[in-house]
Formats: sequence, C-alpha cells, structure tokens
Amino acid sequence: MSALLYRRLFDDAALFPPGNAPLGQALPEHRAHRSGPRDEHVGPFLVSDARVAELCALLSREEAPGPLEVVVTVPGGAVDVPAALAAADDPRLRLVGLEVAASPGGVGRVAGVLARHLPPGVSAYVELSREGEVAGDPAELAGSGYHAKFRTGGVSADAHPDEAELARSLHAAVGAAVAFKCTAGLHHAVRRTGDQGFEQHGFLNVLLATAALLDGATAAEAAQVLARRDGHGLARETASIGEAEAERVRTAFHSFGTCSITEPLEDLVVLGLLPAPASRP
Repeated sequence: MSALLYRRLFDDAALFPPGNAPLGQALPEHRAHRSGPRDEHVGPFLVSDARVAELCALLSREEAPGPLEVVVTVPGGAVDVPAALAAADDPRLRLVGLEVAASPGGVGRVAGVLARHLPPGVSAYVELSREGEVAGDPAELAGSGYHAKFRTGGVSADAHPDEAELARSLHAAVGAAVAFKCTAGLHHAVRRTGDQGFEQHGFLNVLLATAALLDGATAAEAAQVLARRDGHGLARETASIGEAEAERVRTAFHSFGTCSITEPLEDLVVLGLLPAPASRP
C-alpha cells in the first residue's frame, strides 16, 4: 500500500457549498488539520477571489505562524484573473494555485491570460465547461503547463455528471497528457447515493479509473470503474497499488476540493486504507 496515493489529495474547500463554513470557523479548522496527525493528506486552503480581501483582513488580526498556503478560485473566468492575482499578492498569503473557469470554447482565452499574468511557481487549473467539447478542451491545454479541473458534483442533481460523462472527461485528459483535479461531490471514498438522492462519485473510484486509463482503458471501461459500489473490493485494489504506480496516478490526478476533510479520511480508516489517527497526550 502506497502512502503517496493520498498525500495532499484533499484540498480544503470548507468555505464552499454544501459546507459553507464561516471563514472564522474554516480557517482555524484548516490550521488544526495541517498541524495534526493527518497533515500529509491535507492540501491548501481554497478561497474564491471575491473573499480574498476578507481572508486577509482576518489574518491581519491574528498572530499567524507564517503565510497561509492558498488556492484562489476565479469563477468569473479570464477577465477576472489580473484582479484575483492582485488581491492575492499579500504577504499573509502564499499563493500556490489558481483555478479559473472557462466558458464553452474559452479554454484558449483563459490559457492566454494565464500565460501573460500567472506568477512563476503558481499552478493553474482551467475548469472546463460541461457544455464544451469534452475531447477538445483538454487537448487545448496539452503542453501549456496548465491543468484541467472537472466539476464532479454540487448542490443539485444536474450538477453531478454521470459515470459515462466523467469517464469521457478523464479519458480526454489522460489521452492529452493533461493533469487534472476534481471539485465538489467527492466527499466519500466509494460511489454512493447521497442523502438527497444524488448519485455521488467516490474518490477511490476516480483514483482507480485514472490508473486504468493510464494503462490504456477505454472511456467505457473507466465508466465501469466509476460505477462500482463494492467498497471493500475497491479498497483491496487500491491497497495493491505500489509506489511507482501511485506516483503515476497522482501525477495525473492531483487532488480534489472537499468541504469536509474529516469525512473522506474517516472513510479510508473504515476501509482499512489508513490507520486511525493516534490520539495525542
């Protein structure tokens, strides 16, 4: 079993739906995650460009141990990138990523703006429209150094792509050698029907589907992996992934944003893929 498979897999999206945690709650909880026994699994703090000033104001009233590692989301698209970067240019923040939404057919425009404005050392993800050209959009990012972002859920049923749609997106990204992240809906390890009746993808399913695609699986075969609900079977297959394959999978599938850090980690403990965190004296 490779520990690399879950390293920095869970980006902290506590501020976003459906969690919508208050900033005054989300920030200390993020710091607790990053200083606790699960630190190695937790990624940066996600904040929308509209709330960066609010975050900086809160940080100015605290005795922070150092700059906060953040990823800024830009739902307004390419036009808002310069302002988002200016807002994040603050000594209390360490900007490690930018996530920019692209309209259908607008991937090239976003990539062009990123090429002009993105600071060195900052990763960029282009959120691809579900109404766009599934195969063509990731291909537009090939060789650019920018990555894809796929929306995998939300607060309504139609915000959740089915397994066939998600498989086509992942297949296109892997085929174009474009790394990707996911956002929303992946709160649990295994595909399930949520409390509100929505079909939710499991992040173990996505990890294994990515591994299959890297080994040459078709989109239809990846969809079969995404549809599986046998948690213990998925766990056994995940546990068999070695270090080299884990590195290959995570080079393709970087992370996903989750409004709960504890839920996905608890799932891994229940499935025997992570030990229970040791209690501190």
